[in-house]
Amino acid sequence: MKLEISASLNYCLSEPVDLMLQIEAANGHGQHVEQASLDLGHPDYVARVPAADGICEPIWLHGAGSLHVEYRALVAIDRPAVDLRTLADVPLHRLPAAAVPYLNESRYCPSNKFHAFVERRFGECQGGEKIARMRDWIESRFTYVAGTSDAETGALDSFVERRGVCRDYAHVMIALARAAHIPARMASVYALGVKPMDFHAVAEVYLGGDWHIVDATGMSKPTECARICVGRDAADIAFLTAYREIRLVEQSVKVEKA
Repeated sequence: MKLEISASLNYCLSEPVDLMLQIEAANGHGQHVEQASLDLGHPDYVARVPAADGICEPIWLHGAGSLHVEYRALVAIDRPAVDLRTLADVPLHRLPAAAVPYLNESRYCPSNKFHAFVERRFGECQGGEKIARMRDWIESRFTYVAGTSDAETGALDSFVERRGVCRDYAHVMIALARAAHIPARMASVYALGVKPMDFHAVAEVYLGGDWHIVDATGMSKPTECARICVGRDAADIAFLTAYREIRLVEQSVKVEKA
């Protein structure tokens, strides 16, 4: 499977501003970037940041006036299809150091508040079977509605309202998994089948000695996703973070099968 990816960002910067950009498809971990081009326009400053977990290198930008970014890539996906239900969880004392931080609460995923619910609703299941049932439960009970959440909305809000967009579905999936003592993190991806097409957020869980993509919206398949970056929750994986106010002019994302 190969994906042709394009992303275009156009923002107005009314004053000098620092920005963190994360839009390049990562190389490795079930995918290979065969071709790529990135045009950042003419910012005053550009610097790459060491990749988190070895996935993606964020880019620091500083500029004023406008931000124009054009990204194109051809990415080969060689991630095998895996039935989550066949995967065992890893005993906590055997988790690799890199997975341990993803057991804990984070800004948008207050997993400690979900312990009782997870035990009551999914307590009879183990490992990947538990994760699969959590995913199916979210997909069947939540409604995908654009504009119903904002930058302050967390997993508990979405759990109560039973609606949201991809970031909200992923936050709830992550919070439930962590409440079951299974490491879970958030990933930004380019994915086929996403409507409306945009940067897409999914969960990843650590099972059977590796990370596995879980999309509780049901819109994408792990074998049709190109990972961009990973983090604790939406605060870590934003495609663009501005440290002063900026204004969107135009933005587009396109993902097609090559």
